[in-house]
Amino acid sequence: MLNTRLADLPNSPFERLGSLLAGVTPPMDPADMTIGEPQHPYPDWIARDIHDARNLWGKYAPRRGTLPLLQSIAGYLTRRYDLPQGMIEPARHIVPLTGTREGLFLIVNLITPPEKAGKQPAVLIPNPFYHAYAGAALAAGAEPVFVSARADTGFLPDPGKLDEQLLARTSAFFLCSPANPQGVFASKDLLRRMIELARQYDFVLLLDECYAEIYTSLPPTGGLEVCAAMGGDMRNLLVFHSLSKRSSAPGLRSGFVAGDPDILAKFGAFRDYASAIQPLPIQHASATLWNDDSHVEASRNLYRQKFAAADRILGQKPGYYTPPGGFFLWLDVGDGIATARRLWAEQGVKALPGSYLSRDDAFGNPGAEYIRLALVQDLAKTESALTRIAGVI
Repeated sequence: MLNTRLADLPNSPFERLGSLLAGVTPPMDPADMTIGEPQHPYPDWIARDIHDARNLWGKYAPRRGTLPLLQSIAGYLTRRYDLPQGMIEPARHIVPLTGTREGLFLIVNLITPPEKAGKQPAVLIPNPFYHAYAGAALAAGAEPVFVSARADTGFLPDPGKLDEQLLARTSAFFLCSPANPQGVFASKDLLRRMIELARQYDFVLLLDECYAEIYTSLPPTGGLEVCAAMGGDMRNLLVFHSLSKRSSAPGLRSGFVAGDPDILAKFGAFRDYASAIQPLPIQHASATLWNDDSHVEASRNLYRQKFAAADRILGQKPGYYTPPGGFFLWLDVGDGIATARRLWAEQGVKALPGSYLSRDDAFGNPGAEYIRLALVQDLAKTESALTRIAGVI
């Protein structure tokens, strides 16, 4: 009776963590560093914008988004990546999303055929990975193929290690930059190579850029920025952005996908069947957020303060490094599961074992030695939790 494609869906990392910590009572007030839910103050005018558009709750929204929202997103992309004016056509190159995870999941169903190169299609996923990627592959009837993203490859997949037979049956390749959980950036050269491979083997590069506005020094290169340098052609590339991370507004459930206009035309039609379209008051508030950069810089500075605290408190620990982007620490602690349980039992700090974000490969589990820590609370709470962690690792 059930869809057998989904039989291999593993429990989420957070369900597994709940089982690991069950029965253990922390000795002090808990500090949860597992969920990437930004806790910075979001702009207070979000509520005002939604209230000002309250008369729109009684109307259906256009499936491809309102023109003001599309124009605000196009303006953001053009500013952020220094794109040529007119490269992003609001009605052709953008589809708003009701939370970016919706788009990341659904798009794979659209672009994955029953067979490719006479075989089951493959969806390539960096390992470690965001769990929605694997769920999307399974739901689409594809084989999720986990591509190592260990320290020896700079925590990013190495496309040079992929064989031609695998690439020939690939329908999609997920890449996250800044990477979750490692915080590293894909270089311009890597992005260019990935786009070239996508066009050569006719797959879609799904570039998750949800953490693109959180960085400590230089901003990460964007996929559309590389396309601009390649003449403006966006074929075989889709980029995903989110107000959850950019504007500390995860409850707004607002993001977008941009890129290949032919795919997006079909995706817009597909969402008529599969998605709840973002309500008009939410689109109104989202447009204001994409138009404003000042609140983003303020939030970025708060993250910089917390990474500076992490450098001060944990910087001398073996295996520590300061990630250039994102808001996670990816700490090599030798045994992630044992350390996570010990942190909870001894210090009341909840950390996510890296193995819960990874799949075993020929060399073992690439996350087994790590824990992931989300620096999303305020500075005082973050410093307190990091000090507790320093006493254990």
